Amino acid sequence: MWNSIKTALLLGFLTGLLLLFGKLLGGNAGMVFALFMAAIMNFGSWFFSDKIVLSMYGVRLLSEDEAPKLHAMVEKLAKNAGIPKPKVGIAPMDVPNAFATGRNPEHGVVVVTPKIVELLNDDELEGVLAHEISHIKNRDTLIQAVAATIAGAITMLANMAQWLLFFRSSEEEEGGWAELIGTILMVILAPIAAALIQMAISRAREYKADETGGVISGKPEALASALKKLEDYAHRIPPELVKSEVNPATSHLFIVNPLKGDAVAALFSTHPPTEKRIMKLLELAKRLFGRIREIYWRYGRVWE
Repeated sequence: MWNSIKTALLLGFLTGLLLLFGKLLGGNAGMVFALFMAAIMNFGSWFFSDKIVLSMYGVRLLSEDEAPKLHAMVEKLAKNAGIPKPKVGIAPMDVPNAFATGRNPEHGVVVVTPKIVELLNDDELEGVLAHEISHIKNRDTLIQAVAATIAGAITMLANMAQWLLFFRSSEEEEGGWAELIGTILMVILAPIAAALIQMAISRAREYKADETGGVISGKPEALASALKKLEDYAHRIPPELVKSEVNPATSHLFIVNPLKGDAVAALFSTHPPTEKRIMKLLELAKRLFGRIREIYWRYGRVWE
């Protein structure tokens, strides 16, 4: 519940930032124009997102005969989630990861890499698939598109403001230094603030997908164990390999962010810290199922 409220508040704050910036620049006309243009671009990205992403990573859809176990897991989890069964695909990558795409539950696709199937046991793999199906159930693709639309409009307004500043006459500058400085600050800070809020929305949706996935699979501790394995493996992968296989623009899709950075980069991370995700999942397991003893002996102290 809190993650849904947090997402709504962040979207509201992002919208308020857009309105404030648009009003400062020149009234409603420029704001509406930028929002309209950003909406068109992001609607296209959202509507064709599945085709774009699947093509980008060379995903091949798997038939039930090719991957009966994966299809059985996805079918069971989709039934538990109350959505149509997504298609199942495989991405030819050496990085162990998974993601979901599709503009709505009727067009959902769950994608895994060969390495993640090799790395995880059946319970852990089911936990990962539940997480991805939760993204489809929660319509996170749509939420991300809305956030991207507003952030894109703010960026477009910032670009427009740069040109307005360039063409300001000396008389205007002499008569409005305070306004000029305020506009310059908005041009610099507004896109950064929009990006930070957009990333915060993405992190909130990851927490929500973890929670929903833990419930529909009934194995939140297995997802916690999977996240621990994936995080440990991610730190052992050569950065050159990750950069050659992962497009930074789509890093938010993966269950664990394959692009690791420093503390500053963490501010712009699309994923919350893995250790916090693990703690929340183990708390969920204890709260819902009281299985803390089983978690300890079966999966080890993955939260340490």
